Amino acid sequence: MSKGCSHIAGIHDVTPSARGCEECLKSGSRWLHLRICRTCGHVGCCDDSPNRHATAHFHATGHPVIEGYDPPEGWGWCYVDEVLFDLSKRKTPHDGPIPRYY
Repeated sequence: MSKGCSHIAGIHDVTPSARGCEECLKSGSRWLHLRICRTCGHVGCCDDSPNRHATAHFHATGHPVIEGYDPPEGWGWCYVDEVLFDLSKRKTPHDGPIPRYY
């Protein structure tokens, strides 16, 4: 794992909150890629998506670490320390097919 991030030890194995971006599914919006919060399992859309729900979740909750979730990319990002790190051995599995909205 990466040095320079004080939040890596707090990463949890989580259950995804939805099969796509939770807020986009509710509003009918589109996303490009998904991120999953490794504190609570919230699934939100990436910053290249129109609504940037994963980052909004961080600002609302302070949950620091996300994982690239769609497709499972094997990396993590800490918003607080701005550090990218390897999660290839701790990927969050999908519980079914991810709908495509791009």
